[in-house]
Amino acid sequence: MFLNINNKLNITLCGMMGSGKSTIGKILANKIDYNFIDVDKMIENEAKKTIKTIFKEDGEVYFRDLEEKITINILELKETIVSLGGGAIINKKIRGSIKKNSYNIYLNVNIDILTKRLQNSKTRPLIYKKNLKKELVNLIGIREKFYRKADLIVKNEKNIIETTENIIEKIIN
Repeated sequence: MFLNINNKLNITLCGMMGSGKSTIGKILANKIDYNFIDVDKMIENEAKKTIKTIFKEDGEVYFRDLEEKITINILELKETIVSLGGGAIINKKIRGSIKKNSYNIYLNVNIDILTKRLQNSKTRPLIYKKNLKKELVNLIGIREKFYRKADLIVKNEKNIIETTENIIEKIIN
């Protein structure tokens, strides 16, 4: 299978929390015989605590520093699908590494669908115990301009299998 990903080392999935990066990443990796790494899980493994706990005990700045270090190392890997943290894209160094090494796919999801998917989440510190829709609108406002620079933009609002097949159709030559 020849992938049409512009000679990039790996494929990154970016998008908001709840956009399906981890779920689609695992399926996609399996279908194209790539490895899969979820950056948020790597951060939790490195810190030996959940992201929610990192935010609570160490703060967002510490989390973002750890995210930068881990993400940039991961983006050197070959034949790997990388599920980025939702906010990783705001980091200039991470964006530079993505541009250099990765074929970046933005999983775009409508705000109302994101709100529905995330309404019961208790593990995401940026939205926990806050006005969910208002926070999502704010975060999208900050991140969208970076997400939109992806090599491929795919809607993920219905069926994850269809979304994955859509991605495969677009990246296989």
